[in-house]
Amino acid sequence: MTATDLPAMRRALVLAAEASIADEIPVGAVVVDSAGRIIAEGRNTREETHDPTGHAEVEALRRAAASVGSWNLEGHTLVVTLEPCLMCAGAILQARIGRVVFGAWDDKAGAAGSMYDVLRDRRLPYRAEVVGGLEADAATALLRDFFARKR
Repeated sequence: MTATDLPAMRRALVLAAEASIADEIPVGAVVVDSAGRIIAEGRNTREETHDPTGHAEVEALRRAAASVGSWNLEGHTLVVTLEPCLMCAGAILQARIGRVVFGAWDDKAGAAGSMYDVLRDRRLPYRAEVVGGLEADAATALLRDFFARKR
């Protein structure tokens, strides 16, 4: 863990809470540059935008790429409140993100060690370092409360 992981995760948790208020699944993500600065943010927007790719990670990656003027985000870290799904893991690898830090594990759809381990799959040409479980209790609580309200 680096010194910037916890502050970045706390910002991602704020974004996740904002998603919940907007009636989106509460997931937030930030992209941190090599100097430890947050350069982009995202939260789930699928319901608002009717876009199936409106996941927090994709939103943050799009903004980060626009911020640096390149799709190649090598040397950057993605911090997200929930373990990335298959789609997001693919986007992370396509963006050449070198490190992923996440909060809650996703035993049903996680692609960073739970169901799949796409981000570290040695058969792929690019891999990312993965740190799971940072602020997992807070991230899990947001998800649990959201789905309890939905039921």
